[in-house]
Amino acid sequence: MANFREIDEARRTLGLSEAATLKEIKRAYRNMAFRCHPDRAWNDAASGERMKKLNRAYQILMHYCARFHYTFREEDVARAYPEEEYLRRWRDYGP
Repeated sequence: MANFREIDEARRTLGLSEAATLKEIKRAYRNMAFRCHPDRAWNDAASGERMKKLNRAYQILMHYCARFHYTFREEDVARAYPEEEYLRRWRDYGP
């Protein structure tokens, strides 16, 4: 189990902001793995170590996301999808 410092370091390793979706985490990992992979950067001696660090960061974030408790309360859903509230207000009070 990782603590906040490890999770934050993993997030920074992947170049993510403080709020990221699972899709963004996976995309960041794939992009960085493509650039840092030792088979692609064969002339860079440190690419193997960078790839290990990248893999570890991805594992930490995936483990954190897998253990995350999602909430399905109305106010939390409204916070996640604010545009739905605007549409509902427009439909309910519109012409």
